[in-house]
Amino acid sequence: MQVELVRVDDAFHFEAQGMSGVPVHIDAAENIGGHNAGSRPMELLLMGLGGCTAIDVILIMKKQRQVIEDLKISVSGEREKIEGTEMTPFRKINVHFKFKGNISEDKAKKAIEMSMEKYCSATAQLSPSAEITHSFEINA
Repeated sequence: MQVELVRVDDAFHFEAQGMSGVPVHIDAAENIGGHNAGSRPMELLLMGLGGCTAIDVILIMKKQRQVIEDLKISVSGEREKIEGTEMTPFRKINVHFKFKGNISEDKAKKAIEMSMEKYCSATAQLSPSAEITHSFEINA
């Protein structure tokens, strides 16, 4: 897998593109000279985790014959500064699923657990350095 980033302006705005060919904009906050014209890199990590597990969960639940009318996922992360550096990696991440539809609670729970423990590569990538938890609700 490979991605490419091309600088868009004279500050921090980049257009990134992967193998899918779909552009993603990345930028820094205005308080450091960015123009707020794209997502922050650390936001993209959380988005990637949410997207990875969402695809798994939907595929698993389709096989379980569950009807998902809507699905929203909120991913929150807590960061912690590494002493002696400016690095602030995620140390705790929660993925919260909000399902709407005719969905069995047991099947939703199983699908999420399968994704998080067996299928999601983003979870595998992030879990050595961050505690990843998950929760869900149906028809909320």
